[in-house]
Amino acid sequence: MTREKLIERIKNLAVLQGEFTLRSGKKSRYYIDKYRFETQPDVLSALGKLFAQKVTPEVDRIAGPELGAVCLAAATAIEANKPFVMVRKAAKEYGTTKKIEGELKAGEKVLLVEDILTTGGAVLEAAKSLTEAGAIIVGIVGVIDRLEGARHNIESAGFKMDALFTVADLGIEGPH
Repeated sequence: MTREKLIERIKNLAVLQGEFTLRSGKKSRYYIDKYRFETQPDVLSALGKLFAQKVTPEVDRIAGPELGAVCLAAATAIEANKPFVMVRKAAKEYGTTKKIEGELKAGEKVLLVEDILTTGGAVLEAAKSLTEAGAIIVGIVGVIDRLEGARHNIESAGFKMDALFTVADLGIEGPH
């Protein structure tokens, strides 16, 4: 799928107009419903291929925060032939009580993938969990940067950030 076709597909599937409250608490006149594009096989496959292009030889493992980025991490892992881990928001209270699911060894270099980047709060929480477990984050890559502070916050925290697309690529301009 071409970049232009993927942008159009995501826009048609997932960009909703109206009044929304985002995870960050901010109000927005639009919402990008990540589940509407992440659950489509053609889009998920195309995103996995694009994320896999960001996997450098130094990357040992892919990581994705629950819930939305888990399927992105899996698609990327398949394309890049690298293992992945899932990062929980909170440790589960049963079984192994882990916050990170899958095998992660201290010192491994991890590419952290995310769906929508607004302020970067959720992905920074995942990065903290990974670094506390001994991982080295080589980069954070999102599907869409809403251009609302994520880059500044992520880079201020000492991480490299990239995004496959921005809201401008989706034709969304002006106050968000």
